[in-house]
Amino acid sequence: MMRDRFGKYGYYYLMLAPAIVLFALFSYVPMYGVIIAFKDYRFIDGIWGSPWVGFDYFEQFFHDVFFWRIIRNTLTISGLHLLFGFPAPVVLALLFNELIHGKFKKFVQSVSYLPHFMSWVILASLLTEILSPSRGALNYVLTFFGGKPIHFLADPDTFVGMLVITHIWQSVGWGSVVYLAAIAGISQDQYESATIDGAGRLQKIVHITLPSLVPIMTILFILNVGGIMNAGFDQIFNLYNPAVYRVADIIDTYVYRIGLLETKYGFSSAIGLFKNVIALALVMGTNFLVKRFNDYGIW
Repeated sequence: MMRDRFGKYGYYYLMLAPAIVLFALFSYVPMYGVIIAFKDYRFIDGIWGSPWVGFDYFEQFFHDVFFWRIIRNTLTISGLHLLFGFPAPVVLALLFNELIHGKFKKFVQSVSYLPHFMSWVILASLLTEILSPSRGALNYVLTFFGGKPIHFLADPDTFVGMLVITHIWQSVGWGSVVYLAAIAGISQDQYESATIDGAGRLQKIVHITLPSLVPIMTILFILNVGGIMNAGFDQIFNLYNPAVYRVADIIDTYVYRIGLLETKYGFSSAIGLFKNVIALALVMGTNFLVKRFNDYGIW
């Protein structure tokens, strides 16, 4: 059976092999390093030669003065990303699907995709200039209408809002690709039947397009909930500063400072392991709850 299957789909397996090898080398082989979270790691002794400390680093993290702050900031930023960022690609895909003019549709799609292919180093530089209180375009408009300049990236009251807005701007175009592909797979017979019955565009979206997107939306929602402990290290690291640590310091930035800058490898590994265990529990829990209400899920 397996020989026949491989003979029929052999070329597809060969195409898949490099991705599997890379995934194994960079995602599974390094997992043995997780043991550092339970050891007082010293470079000269290596992973196996370093003394065992058990759960000491986890207890230290739970009693850390910054524990509740970074947990709160991580969940707040990730929750806002999920609340506003998850439906944004769906709305954009629906809008793209309603465009009739082919060339204009391709142009706006290309423009929406562009930020996805730019690193946050470049995007952060652009945003720093645009939001600058002295020379930024946004503050120029505010002062033109009689307002006062706002330091968006140094004010704790505005920084989180800027994170959410810029996250949506950077990801919404690329995120809409999946939904556009799902919309393209919807049978046109349903739309033709709805047209004959006198349904308008909005009614077609509500009764045909959106229900057809529910399976893919469910899967992506589960994955997004699983990643709620990842609040976007690249974005925050390139935009934040000590003035906004109170609202912007998340688990990943804290691990970066503790692990790489202060070289506390065991402590930072314990924090990372804690975060990943919570993420796994969230994926499994969300998948279980979703399966209780419909038939769609990851497994």
